[in-house]
Amino acid sequence: MNFSFSDEQKDLITAISNSIKKFDDNYWLECDNNSTFPHDFVNTLADGGWLGIAMPEEYGGSNLGITEAALMMMTIAEKGGMTAASSIHMNIFGPNSLVKFASQKQKKNWLPKIINGETKMCFAVTEPDTGLDITRLKTKAIKNKNHYLINGRKIWTSTAQITDKIMIIARTSERNDKNPTQGLSLFYTDFNREYIEARIIHKMGRAAVDSNELFIDNLKVPIEDLVGKEGKGFSYLLHSINPERILVASEAYGIAKNALDRAAKYARERIVFGRPIGKNQSIQHPLAEGWAKLEAVKLLLLKAANLYDQNKSCGVEANAAKYLSAEFGMEICKQSIATHGGMGYAKEYHVERLFREMMIPYLAPVSQQLILCYIAEHALDLPKSY
Repeated sequence: MNFSFSDEQKDLITAISNSIKKFDDNYWLECDNNSTFPHDFVNTLADGGWLGIAMPEEYGGSNLGITEAALMMMTIAEKGGMTAASSIHMNIFGPNSLVKFASQKQKKNWLPKIINGETKMCFAVTEPDTGLDITRLKTKAIKNKNHYLINGRKIWTSTAQITDKIMIIARTSERNDKNPTQGLSLFYTDFNREYIEARIIHKMGRAAVDSNELFIDNLKVPIEDLVGKEGKGFSYLLHSINPERILVASEAYGIAKNALDRAAKYARERIVFGRPIGKNQSIQHPLAEGWAKLEAVKLLLLKAANLYDQNKSCGVEANAAKYLSAEFGMEICKQSIATHGGMGYAKEYHVERLFREMMIPYLAPVSQQLILCYIAEHALDLPKSY
C-alpha cells in the first residue's frame, strides 16, 4: 500500500498549477463581483488539453483516470475556489455518459469539440417539483418519426447562459410504478434558444457561473441525438454519479484547503497585544483540527477514485468523501472567517467568498442527509428509510 503520489501525478499537479497561476485572487474576486464567466481561464485549460483529462485519447483526451481528474480539480479549487472548479466541472464528468453509451459516430462528432473547448455543454436533470426523485421527472420527449419534441422545465442548470449544447433527460414513456426507472431517455442536442428559455437564478455565491431555470417548449431533437437506447437514460446517469461525488469532494477539499491556508497565514502575521494571534491555542487548535480533518478527507476521496479507476465498487466511499469534505469544509471556512475577525467579513480577504461557495458542495448534488441514508443502507445493512 502506497500513500505517495507517483512522479507523474506530482508532475500533473505542478503543470496545472503553473497553467493557472496567472489567475490570481483579484481575478476571481472581479469575476464574482461582476458575475463574469471566466472564459479566458477555461480557454487556457482547453488549450492545455486539460478538459479531456479523463476522456479517450482517440478523441483528443488524455485517457487518465478519475484519480488524476480529482487531483486536477483539487488543485483548481485550491487556487480559484468553486468559481474556477464549476467553470469546467461539467466538461470533466458530464461527458462520461457519452463516452460509455454514445455510438462511435456520436462520440466522433461530439467529444473532440468538448475536449478542445469549442463546445460548451450544460446538463439538465433536476426539475422544480421532483427534487432528487428522478423517477418522477415530468419533462417529456414525444417521438414523431425522425425526431422527438421535448417539453418541460428544469432547474439549477449551470452555464445555460453560455452553452452550445444540452444534455437532458426526459420521459419517453409513462412511469410504471413496478419499474419506475424505465422510460427515461438521455439526449445530447443543440441548445436552441428559440425553444429553450433560460432564466438566471440569483444566488448566494459563485455568481460568475450562472445557474438557471429552463422552460422548454417544443424543442425539436433529431433522433440521432438520442444517447444509447430509448428508455435507458436512468441507468446511464448512474454511471456518472460516483465520479461526480468524487469530483465534488475534491473541489470541496480544495476550497477548504484554500481557506485553511489563508487562516494560518493571517494567524502568523496578525499581531495583537504584541504577539501573533497564532500563538494562542484558541486560534491554533481549531486550525490544527481542520488540517487533520482535511488529511482524512483527502485519503478517503483518493481511495474512492482509485476504486473507481479499478472498476471496483466505490459508492459508499464516494458518498462518504462528499459528505465529509462538505461537513469539514463548512467548519474550516467558518473558522477561517473567525480567525480573520472582522476582516473575514471583508471581500478583500476572500474567505467570505470561499464560505459562500462551500455551500454548493454542502447542498449539491445530493443532500448530506440522503448520503447518510445511503451509507446506512449500503455500509451498515440497515433497512431503506425512504
